[in-house]
Amino acid sequence: MASHRKPRTSVLASPAGRRTAAGLTTAALASVTLLSQSADAAPRAPKPTVEEVKQKVDDLYHQAEVATQKYNAAKERAETQRDTVDDLLDASAKRAEKMNESRRLLGTFASAQYRTGGMNPTAQLMLAKDPQQFVDRNHLMERLTGRQKQAVTDYQEQQAAAAKQRAQATRSLERLQASQASLKESKRSVQDKLAEARQLLSRLTAQEKARLAELERQKEAAAKRRAAEEARKQRERQRQQDGDGSTGGSTGGGSTDDSASSKGAKALAFARAQIGKPYVWGATGPTSYDCSGLTQAAWKAAGVDLPRTTWDQVKVGQRVATKDLQPGDLVFFYDDISHVGMYMGDGKMVHAPKPGASVREESIYYMPIYGSVRPG
Repeated sequence: MASHRKPRTSVLASPAGRRTAAGLTTAALASVTLLSQSADAAPRAPKPTVEEVKQKVDDLYHQAEVATQKYNAAKERAETQRDTVDDLLDASAKRAEKMNESRRLLGTFASAQYRTGGMNPTAQLMLAKDPQQFVDRNHLMERLTGRQKQAVTDYQEQQAAAAKQRAQATRSLERLQASQASLKESKRSVQDKLAEARQLLSRLTAQEKARLAELERQKEAAAKRRAAEEARKQRERQRQQDGDGSTGGSTGGGSTDDSASSKGAKALAFARAQIGKPYVWGATGPTSYDCSGLTQAAWKAAGVDLPRTTWDQVKVGQRVATKDLQPGDLVFFYDDISHVGMYMGDGKMVHAPKPGASVREESIYYMPIYGSVRPG
Protein backbone atom coordinates (compact mmCIF):
# COMPACT_ATOMS: atom_id res chain seq x y z
CA MET A 1 0.00 0.00 0.00
CA ALA A 2 1.45 3.33 -1.03
CA SER A 3 2.30 5.94 1.61
CA HIS A 4 0.30 9.19 1.53
CA ARG A 5 2.98 11.16 3.52
CA LYS A 6 4.62 14.01 1.69
CA PRO A 7 8.34 13.37 1.11
CA ARG A 8 10.74 15.55 3.15
CA THR A 9 12.65 18.25 1.37
CA SER A 10 16.32 18.71 2.48
CA VAL A 11 17.04 22.08 4.00
CA LEU A 12 20.11 22.43 1.81
CA ALA A 13 18.10 21.59 -1.27
CA SER A 14 16.44 24.99 -1.46
CA PRO A 15 18.23 28.30 -2.01
CA ALA A 16 16.74 29.72 1.18
CA GLY A 17 17.95 26.75 3.20
CA ARG A 18 21.46 27.04 1.84
CA ARG A 19 21.54 30.74 2.74
CA THR A 20 20.38 29.93 6.29
CA ALA A 21 23.05 27.22 6.79
CA ALA A 22 25.74 29.46 5.42
CA GLY A 23 24.67 32.19 7.80
CA LEU A 24 24.82 29.85 10.77
CA THR A 25 28.25 28.60 9.76
CA THR A 26 29.58 32.13 9.38
CA ALA A 27 28.19 33.10 12.78
CA ALA A 28 29.79 30.07 14.42
CA LEU A 29 33.16 30.82 12.87
CA ALA A 30 32.88 34.43 13.94
CA SER A 31 32.14 33.34 17.51
CA VAL A 32 35.16 31.03 17.56
CA THR A 33 37.35 33.82 16.18
CA LEU A 34 36.11 36.27 18.80
CA LEU A 35 36.70 33.74 21.59
CA SER A 36 40.20 33.10 20.29
CA GLN A 37 40.92 36.80 20.12
CA SER A 38 39.55 37.26 23.63
CA ALA A 39 41.82 34.51 24.92
CA ASP A 40 44.80 36.07 23.15
CA ALA A 41 43.86 39.45 24.54
CA ALA A 42 43.90 38.18 28.15
CA PRO A 43 46.41 40.20 30.20
CA ARG A 44 49.86 38.65 30.46
CA ALA A 45 52.47 39.37 33.09
CA PRO A 46 54.94 41.88 31.63
CA LYS A 47 58.41 40.55 30.96
CA PRO A 48 60.78 41.64 33.72
CA THR A 49 63.42 44.19 32.86
CA VAL A 50 67.10 43.29 32.92
CA GLU A 51 67.46 45.32 36.12
CA GLU A 52 64.64 43.34 37.75
CA VAL A 53 66.19 40.05 36.64
CA LYS A 54 69.55 41.13 38.08
CA GLN A 55 67.95 42.02 41.40
CA LYS A 56 66.08 38.72 41.52
CA VAL A 57 69.19 36.69 40.64
CA ASP A 58 71.25 38.57 43.23
CA ASP A 59 68.57 37.83 45.83
CA LEU A 60 68.56 34.15 44.91
CA TYR A 61 72.35 33.94 45.17
CA HIS A 62 72.14 35.61 48.57
CA GLN A 63 69.45 33.17 49.71
CA ALA A 64 71.60 30.31 48.41
CA GLU A 65 74.53 31.55 50.50
CA VAL A 66 72.34 31.60 53.61
CA ALA A 67 71.24 28.06 52.81
CA THR A 68 74.88 27.09 52.20
CA GLN A 69 75.84 28.26 55.69
CA LYS A 70 72.95 26.23 57.10
CA TYR A 71 74.22 23.25 55.12
CA ASN A 72 77.75 23.75 56.47
CA ALA A 73 76.46 23.98 60.03
CA ALA A 74 74.29 20.87 59.63
CA LYS A 75 77.19 18.97 58.09
CA GLU A 76 79.47 19.95 60.97
CA ARG A 77 76.84 18.84 63.51
CA ALA A 78 76.32 15.55 61.69
CA GLU A 79 80.05 14.83 61.66
CA THR A 80 80.32 15.63 65.37
CA GLN A 81 77.34 13.43 66.21
CA ARG A 82 78.71 10.63 64.05
CA ASP A 83 81.99 10.73 66.00
CA THR A 84 80.06 10.72 69.27
CA VAL A 85 77.99 7.72 68.20
CA ASP A 86 81.11 5.83 67.11
CA ASP A 87 82.77 6.53 70.46
CA LEU A 88 79.69 5.36 72.35
CA LEU A 89 79.47 2.19 70.29
CA ASP A 90 83.13 1.44 71.00
CA ALA A 91 82.59 2.07 74.70
CA SER A 92 79.49 -0.12 74.69
CA ALA A 93 81.44 -2.97 73.12
CA LYS A 94 84.12 -2.69 75.81
CA ARG A 95 81.46 -2.52 78.51
CA ALA A 96 79.79 -5.63 77.13
CA GLU A 97 83.10 -7.48 77.36
CA LYS A 98 83.47 -6.45 81.00
CA MET A 99 79.93 -7.66 81.68
CA ASN A 100 80.80 -10.99 80.11
CA GLU A 101 83.88 -11.25 82.30
CA SER A 102 81.77 -10.60 85.40
CA ARG A 103 79.19 -13.13 84.24
CA ARG A 104 81.91 -15.73 83.65
CA LEU A 105 83.26 -15.15 87.16
CA LEU A 106 79.80 -15.62 88.64
CA GLY A 107 79.47 -18.82 86.66
CA THR A 108 82.79 -20.04 88.07
CA PHE A 109 81.54 -19.52 91.60
CA ALA A 110 78.30 -21.32 90.82
CA SER A 111 80.17 -24.27 89.28
CA ALA A 112 82.42 -24.53 92.35
CA GLN A 113 79.42 -24.62 94.63
CA TYR A 114 77.84 -27.35 92.52
CA ARG A 115 80.99 -29.47 92.68
CA THR A 116 81.29 -29.11 96.44
CA GLY A 117 77.69 -29.37 97.49
CA GLY A 118 75.27 -29.43 94.65
CA MET A 119 73.30 -26.65 93.01
CA ASN A 120 72.05 -24.79 96.05
CA PRO A 121 69.64 -21.83 95.90
CA THR A 122 72.54 -19.37 95.99
CA ALA A 123 74.09 -20.82 92.83
CA GLN A 124 70.73 -20.82 91.10
CA LEU A 125 70.30 -17.13 91.85
CA MET A 126 73.82 -16.36 90.67
CA LEU A 127 73.09 -17.91 87.28
CA ALA A 128 69.75 -16.15 86.95
CA LYS A 129 69.28 -13.88 83.95
CA ASP A 130 68.34 -10.97 86.24
CA PRO A 131 70.97 -10.54 89.02
CA GLN A 132 68.78 -7.82 90.56
CA GLN A 133 66.57 -10.58 91.94
CA PHE A 134 69.63 -11.88 93.73
CA VAL A 135 70.50 -8.49 95.19
CA ASP A 136 66.95 -7.87 96.38
CA ARG A 137 67.16 -10.89 98.66
CA ASN A 138 69.63 -9.46 101.15
CA HIS A 139 69.50 -12.47 103.43
CA LEU A 140 71.14 -14.56 100.71
CA MET A 141 74.12 -12.19 100.52
CA GLU A 142 75.20 -13.46 103.89
CA ARG A 143 75.95 -16.86 102.33
CA LEU A 144 78.51 -15.38 99.94
CA THR A 145 82.20 -14.86 100.55
CA GLY A 146 83.73 -11.40 100.20
CA ARG A 147 85.07 -12.20 96.72
CA GLN A 148 81.70 -13.46 95.60
CA LYS A 149 80.01 -10.32 96.89
CA GLN A 150 82.49 -8.18 94.94
CA ALA A 151 81.83 -10.17 91.77
CA VAL A 152 78.11 -9.59 92.08
CA THR A 153 78.67 -5.88 92.78
CA ASP A 154 80.95 -5.55 89.76
CA TYR A 155 78.42 -7.22 87.51
CA GLN A 156 75.66 -4.97 88.81
CA GLU A 157 77.75 -1.84 88.16
CA GLN A 158 78.68 -3.01 84.67
CA GLN A 159 75.05 -3.70 83.89
CA ALA A 160 73.97 -0.21 85.05
CA ALA A 161 76.78 1.46 83.12
CA ALA A 162 75.89 -0.49 79.97
CA ALA A 163 72.25 0.58 80.24
CA LYS A 164 73.34 4.22 80.62
CA GLN A 165 75.59 4.00 77.58
CA ARG A 166 72.84 2.43 75.50
CA ALA A 167 70.56 5.33 76.41
CA GLN A 168 73.28 7.84 75.47
CA ALA A 169 73.89 6.07 72.17
CA THR A 170 70.17 6.14 71.42
CA ARG A 171 69.94 9.89 72.07
CA SER A 172 73.06 10.53 69.99
CA LEU A 173 71.65 8.51 67.11
CA GLU A 174 68.45 10.56 67.24
CA ARG A 175 70.47 13.80 67.13
CA LEU A 176 72.51 12.41 64.26
CA GLN A 177 69.34 11.60 62.31
CA ALA A 178 68.02 15.13 62.98
CA SER A 179 71.30 16.65 61.75
CA GLN A 180 71.21 14.50 58.64
CA ALA A 181 67.63 15.56 57.92
CA SER A 182 68.62 19.22 58.33
CA LEU A 183 71.61 18.62 56.06
CA LYS A 184 69.37 17.16 53.36
CA GLU A 185 66.89 20.03 53.62
CA SER A 186 69.61 22.69 53.41
CA LYS A 187 71.14 20.97 50.39
CA ARG A 188 67.79 20.89 48.61
CA SER A 189 67.23 24.58 49.42
CA VAL A 190 70.59 25.57 47.91
CA GLN A 191 69.95 23.55 44.78
CA ASP A 192 66.44 25.02 44.35
CA LYS A 193 67.69 28.61 44.65
CA LEU A 194 70.51 28.07 42.19
CA ALA A 195 68.24 26.28 39.72
CA GLU A 196 65.79 29.19 39.81
CA ALA A 197 68.60 31.67 39.21
CA ARG A 198 69.90 29.65 36.24
CA GLN A 199 66.40 29.48 34.79
CA LEU A 200 65.98 33.27 34.98
CA LEU A 201 69.33 33.85 33.29
CA SER A 202 68.61 31.30 30.56
CA ARG A 203 65.56 33.28 29.43
CA LEU A 204 67.58 36.41 28.63
CA THR A 205 68.39 37.28 25.05
CA ALA A 206 71.96 37.96 23.97
CA GLN A 207 71.26 41.69 24.12
CA GLU A 208 69.80 41.39 27.63
CA LYS A 209 72.79 39.34 28.81
CA ALA A 210 75.10 42.06 27.50
CA ARG A 211 73.06 44.65 29.41
CA LEU A 212 73.27 42.48 32.55
CA ALA A 213 77.05 42.26 32.22
CA GLU A 214 77.23 46.03 31.83
CA LEU A 215 75.22 46.55 35.02
CA GLU A 216 77.61 44.23 36.84
CA ARG A 217 80.61 46.19 35.54
CA GLN A 218 79.04 49.44 36.70
CA LYS A 219 78.47 48.02 40.19
CA GLU A 220 82.06 46.77 40.39
CA ALA A 221 83.42 50.11 39.16
CA ALA A 222 81.43 52.03 41.78
CA ALA A 223 82.74 49.70 44.51
CA LYS A 224 86.33 50.15 43.29
CA ARG A 225 85.97 53.94 43.32
CA ARG A 226 84.75 53.86 46.90
CA ALA A 227 87.58 51.51 47.91
CA ALA A 228 90.13 53.86 46.34
CA GLU A 229 88.61 56.86 48.11
CA GLU A 230 88.57 55.10 51.49
CA ALA A 231 92.16 53.96 50.97
CA ARG A 232 93.17 57.56 50.24
CA LYS A 233 91.46 58.73 53.44
CA GLN A 234 93.17 55.99 55.41
CA ARG A 235 96.60 56.98 54.10
CA GLU A 236 95.87 60.59 54.99
CA ARG A 237 94.90 59.62 58.52
CA GLN A 238 98.06 57.55 58.83
CA ARG A 239 100.24 60.52 57.71
CA GLN A 240 98.57 62.72 60.31
CA GLN A 241 99.10 60.11 63.00
CA ASP A 242 102.74 59.68 62.04
CA GLY A 243 103.21 63.45 62.20
CA ASP A 244 101.62 63.59 65.65
CA GLY A 245 103.63 60.61 66.87
CA SER A 246 100.39 58.70 67.48
CA THR A 247 100.14 54.91 67.28
CA GLY A 248 96.80 55.11 65.52
CA GLY A 249 94.74 51.95 65.80
CA SER A 250 97.40 50.08 67.75
CA THR A 251 96.21 48.56 70.99
CA GLY A 252 99.65 48.65 72.55
CA GLY A 253 99.87 44.88 72.43
CA GLY A 254 103.42 44.90 71.06
CA SER A 255 104.47 41.37 70.16
CA THR A 256 100.83 40.23 70.20
CA ASP A 257 100.01 42.65 67.37
CA ASP A 258 103.13 41.58 65.48
CA SER A 259 102.12 37.92 65.82
CA ALA A 260 98.61 38.60 64.56
CA SER A 261 100.03 40.59 61.65
CA SER A 262 102.42 37.78 60.74
CA LYS A 263 99.65 35.17 60.84
CA GLY A 264 97.37 37.46 58.85
CA ALA A 265 100.04 37.77 56.15
CA LYS A 266 100.36 33.98 55.96
CA ALA A 267 96.59 33.53 55.75
CA LEU A 268 96.34 36.16 53.02
CA ALA A 269 99.17 34.57 51.03
CA PHE A 270 97.28 31.27 51.07
CA ALA A 271 94.01 32.91 50.05
CA ARG A 272 95.62 34.78 47.16
CA ALA A 273 97.19 31.54 45.93
CA GLN A 274 93.65 30.18 45.46
CA ILE A 275 92.59 32.95 43.07
CA GLY A 276 91.03 31.44 39.95
CA LYS A 277 89.68 28.32 41.68
CA PRO A 278 85.91 27.90 41.33
CA TYR A 279 83.30 28.69 43.94
CA VAL A 280 81.42 25.53 44.92
CA TRP A 281 78.92 25.67 47.76
CA GLY A 282 79.92 23.50 50.70
CA ALA A 283 83.53 23.15 49.46
CA THR A 284 86.60 23.59 51.68
CA GLY A 285 89.37 22.99 49.14
CA PRO A 286 91.81 22.27 47.82
CA THR A 287 90.35 22.56 44.30
CA SER A 288 87.27 24.66 45.09
CA TYR A 289 85.81 26.71 47.94
CA ASP A 290 82.78 28.49 49.26
CA CYS A 291 83.33 31.78 51.09
CA SER A 292 83.80 30.47 54.65
CA GLY A 293 85.61 27.37 53.38
CA LEU A 294 88.27 29.64 51.86
CA THR A 295 88.79 31.74 55.00
CA GLN A 296 88.88 28.63 57.18
CA ALA A 297 91.52 26.97 54.98
CA ALA A 298 93.57 30.19 54.74
CA TRP A 299 93.78 30.73 58.49
CA LYS A 300 94.47 27.04 59.06
CA ALA A 301 97.54 27.49 56.85
CA ALA A 302 98.58 30.22 59.31
CA GLY A 303 98.14 27.87 62.27
CA VAL A 304 94.74 29.10 63.43
CA ASP A 305 91.66 26.87 63.49
CA LEU A 306 88.45 28.69 62.56
CA PRO A 307 84.90 27.30 62.78
CA ARG A 308 83.19 26.25 59.55
CA THR A 309 80.40 28.81 59.15
CA THR A 310 80.38 32.60 58.80
CA TRP A 311 78.04 32.73 61.80
CA ASP A 312 80.71 31.15 64.00
CA GLN A 313 83.76 32.75 62.38
CA VAL A 314 82.43 36.24 63.18
CA LYS A 315 82.65 35.35 66.89
CA VAL A 316 86.37 34.52 66.75
CA GLY A 317 89.12 36.98 67.53
CA GLN A 318 89.04 40.73 67.98
CA ARG A 319 86.40 43.01 66.48
CA VAL A 320 87.91 45.60 64.13
CA ALA A 321 86.48 48.81 62.67
CA THR A 322 86.51 49.07 58.89
CA LYS A 323 88.96 52.01 59.02
CA ASP A 324 91.40 49.88 61.06
CA LEU A 325 91.43 46.78 58.84
CA GLN A 326 94.73 45.00 58.27
CA PRO A 327 95.67 42.28 55.74
CA GLY A 328 94.24 38.92 56.81
CA ASP A 329 91.28 40.37 58.72
CA LEU A 330 87.89 38.83 57.96
CA VAL A 331 85.15 41.09 56.60
CA PHE A 332 81.55 39.89 56.90
CA PHE A 333 78.61 41.03 54.78
CA TYR A 334 74.83 41.43 54.98
CA ASP A 335 72.75 41.65 58.13
CA ASP A 336 72.45 37.86 58.22
CA ILE A 337 76.29 37.46 58.07
CA SER A 338 76.01 35.08 55.13
CA HIS A 339 79.24 36.03 53.33
CA VAL A 340 82.88 36.60 54.28
CA GLY A 341 86.06 37.74 52.55
CA MET A 342 89.69 38.32 53.59
CA TYR A 343 91.00 41.86 53.62
CA MET A 344 94.02 42.59 51.41
CA GLY A 345 94.51 46.31 51.90
CA ASP A 346 93.45 49.48 50.03
CA GLY A 347 89.77 48.61 50.48
CA LYS A 348 90.06 45.28 48.67
CA MET A 349 89.56 41.65 49.64
CA VAL A 350 90.00 38.16 48.24
CA HIS A 351 86.92 35.96 48.45
CA ALA A 352 84.95 33.12 46.90
CA PRO A 353 81.99 35.15 45.60
CA LYS A 354 79.15 33.03 44.23
CA PRO A 355 78.21 30.09 41.96
CA GLY A 356 79.58 30.48 38.48
CA ALA A 357 82.45 32.67 39.67
CA SER A 358 85.98 31.97 40.89
CA VAL A 359 88.02 33.12 43.85
CA ARG A 360 89.03 36.70 43.06
CA GLU A 361 89.98 40.13 44.35
CA GLU A 362 87.16 42.62 44.85
CA SER A 363 86.29 45.82 46.66
CA ILE A 364 84.92 45.28 50.17
CA TYR A 365 82.25 47.84 49.24
CA TYR A 366 80.73 45.58 46.62
CA MET A 367 78.34 44.28 49.31
CA PRO A 368 76.94 45.84 52.50
CA ILE A 369 79.46 45.33 55.32
CA TYR A 370 78.27 43.79 58.57
CA GLY A 371 81.54 43.95 60.51
CA SER A 372 85.08 42.61 60.74
CA VAL A 373 87.26 40.50 63.04
CA ARG A 374 90.95 39.75 63.42
CA PRO A 375 91.59 36.05 64.17
CA GLY A 376 94.72 34.73 65.79
